[in-house]
Amino acid sequence: MNYKIIIALFTALFLAVSTQAQQKLSLTVDQAVQIGLENSKALKTSNFKVIAAEAKSGETNALGLPSLKFNGSYTRLSEVPASAIPNFINPALPPIVLSPAVVNNYGLKATLQQPLFTGWKVSGAEDAAEYSAEATKQDFGKDKAEVIYNIKAAYWNVYRAIEFKKFVDQNVDQMKSHAVDAENLMKQGLLTTNDLLKVQVQLSDALVRQIDAKNNVQLSIYALNNTLGLPLVTEIELASTIELNDRTWANVDQLIKNAFEKRPDLLAMNARVKASEAGLTSARGSWWPQIYLVGNYNYLRPNPRIFPTKDEFKDTWDVSVSVSFDIWNWNQTGNQTTQAQAQLSQSEQGLSMMMDGVTLEVTQNYLAVNQAKERKTVSEQGVAQAEENYRVMNDKYKKGLAPNSELLDAEVALLQAKLNLTQSLVDYELSTARLSKAVGE
Repeated sequence: MNYKIIIALFTALFLAVSTQAQQKLSLTVDQAVQIGLENSKALKTSNFKVIAAEAKSGETNALGLPSLKFNGSYTRLSEVPASAIPNFINPALPPIVLSPAVVNNYGLKATLQQPLFTGWKVSGAEDAAEYSAEATKQDFGKDKAEVIYNIKAAYWNVYRAIEFKKFVDQNVDQMKSHAVDAENLMKQGLLTTNDLLKVQVQLSDALVRQIDAKNNVQLSIYALNNTLGLPLVTEIELASTIELNDRTWANVDQLIKNAFEKRPDLLAMNARVKASEAGLTSARGSWWPQIYLVGNYNYLRPNPRIFPTKDEFKDTWDVSVSVSFDIWNWNQTGNQTTQAQAQLSQSEQGLSMMMDGVTLEVTQNYLAVNQAKERKTVSEQGVAQAEENYRVMNDKYKKGLAPNSELLDAEVALLQAKLNLTQSLVDYELSTARLSKAVGE
């Protein structure tokens, strides 16, 4: 009896899991974006770059702060005679030991060092690291915008594939109905065998398109799952439809201005230019003397500063100002400065090229949005016209007032008009997403 209960429980659990696995995941485009951002390996990698850059900035900032080091040591010396002088007062007595031979030496030392002046070498390095970290943060924003667009593109590609399949299925149903009517008309002597074959050939072509459309739906869902970081076999149901409300955009000049102020890649490049400027300042710092304040606390056994030497711990301290200046280093500083100057020029040219590219990208996407909007309007009219044309042709055909070829043309025209409308809607949605990304929204 117990075994039967256990088996029943496992069976119920298996059925529950199977039922859950077969349920479709209903997603809006915003939900898809959220899931994709959470699962994106590219964004996780980019975020690690941000963490590393911030850590590097923190490491560099520490160069201008006081540093405290501790050092401990033990040294075993070889046996040597103790320092002693004869006892002149009473030569019969043993020599007077001035400094005993201590063979076990222990040392504890704490050193505090503070840069006083480095010719802006340290401050330049700090600024360069900080701007580099800022550039990496903006790179993360760029990567995030790219991931969001890719998710939206994959989502609407699924929408397009599903819509295409729906219209192809409708066309197949129409062709099947047409084929039945053609067979009846041929039996009545109102249609030739050749006309029936034309209908059957077009039906076969529609069935092939139906197979392709079904396969495209599955492939597009696989692509969406891959973009979202979900198992490829996850069944997804789209909960969003394309909004027909047109968005009002600013003029192209204002959009370009907004892109210059908001785009993460431009902000990153600006930060890299500033980092290169700071790097040049740091490289030039080697032309100046390097001045440090150094303080030491020594706890030694024996302490060599204390005479006579005693085999016991004694503490002493010292404070000093150290100055170092490279008199000649085979133009190492000059070469470093030249490298930094070249890096700065390269960053400035890269920024200029990127601004030109952004101007072109925003302009192209702005025109693409307007073009897609016009195509959408024309496609909507085309569907209405094709539906009316098909209705008229189908009615005339059934009454024997229109030839078979005209109905076939009307069916093809209706299918193409619906596909064109779907394509124009998806193009409008994607061009809007591209323009938003290009502007930095």
